[in-house]
Amino acid sequence: MHRRQRMDGTRMITSVDVHAEGEPGRVLLGGHLQVRGATMSERLEWCAKNLDDLRALLLREPRGHPAMCGVLVLPPVSPEADAAIIILENGGFRPMSGSNTMCAVTALLETGALPMHAPETVVRIDTAAGPVEATATVADGKVRAVRVRNVPAWAVALDTPVSVSEYGDVLADVAFGGQFYVQAPAAALGVELGARNAPAIVRAGMALLAAAREQVPVRHPDDPNLDQISLVMLHGPTDRPGVSARNSVVLPNGELDAARPETWRGSIDRSPCGTGTSARMACLHARGELALDTPFVHEGILGTTFEGRLHERVQVAGRDAVVPSIRGRAWITGINQHVLHPDDPFPRGYTVGDLWGDSSW
Repeated sequence: MHRRQRMDGTRMITSVDVHAEGEPGRVLLGGHLQVRGATMSERLEWCAKNLDDLRALLLREPRGHPAMCGVLVLPPVSPEADAAIIILENGGFRPMSGSNTMCAVTALLETGALPMHAPETVVRIDTAAGPVEATATVADGKVRAVRVRNVPAWAVALDTPVSVSEYGDVLADVAFGGQFYVQAPAAALGVELGARNAPAIVRAGMALLAAAREQVPVRHPDDPNLDQISLVMLHGPTDRPGVSARNSVVLPNGELDAARPETWRGSIDRSPCGTGTSARMACLHARGELALDTPFVHEGILGTTFEGRLHERVQVAGRDAVVPSIRGRAWITGINQHVLHPDDPFPRGYTVGDLWGDSSW
């Protein structure tokens, strides 16, 4: 899809809106019209510097909401890839997302932007975290499931102490699964998983993330621009048959400050989280608790699941890592024409502190 500007200055941007096991993704199939950069890292940096107005316009109110994500689908940078993607979140531009990759692949195939072949269609994708491969199971012109073979994942630190204001010292894991995560048992912060406890999950998760960003340095060995813990996962056991564990990933939607509890605001990932599941499996494997080629079914806040799996052990800059995959399904929810008139008082959309981390327009 594309963006264009009329003679009177009105901008129109078309998106394919999709959700992956509940997580909403706004897919722009013509986002490449602006993006510059010879590598995906350069493209991610260029987007952060030049397209933040577009990100805010599409994800913030009145067109979006705190949990909305987006995907720019770009031409590939490598000859073997079919497409490239940049992820948009309310917290900024991100290198990789499993649920948004499922959204993008579903949009590309079901709109005919890429050819669909039954029973499986393989789509190779360049991301700022590295190349990934998505295998879509298709039937009757529909994508029935997408398995994303992700970039290598690894544990940065296991049971590292993080001092969290109001919650005390918490033993947390820090891992990379396409983004850097801090992960801890929900019980360690005195909260219980489940949709009815969403406010407590968000507050505790954001407090942990803010503290971990200050206390645990991270840097990707192949891309020094990836140097921040992006997201937080609180996890716990389940008694649901066929499910391995459950989790809630919280996405920040404003600036976080460990010393200011009023900033501990965010949105829970509506899906079971693909990169978060990848990072979680890497930690479990590092502990000897998850073997290769063993299904790991992860439940999210809505009760939907991703099936994770570890395929092989690899080395990343001399450190032990694993190659994970996550499998789920996405559904197109609409094809939308977003309009910005030149006299609209909110060209970047807006946030209000009743739902967001702060008020801004």
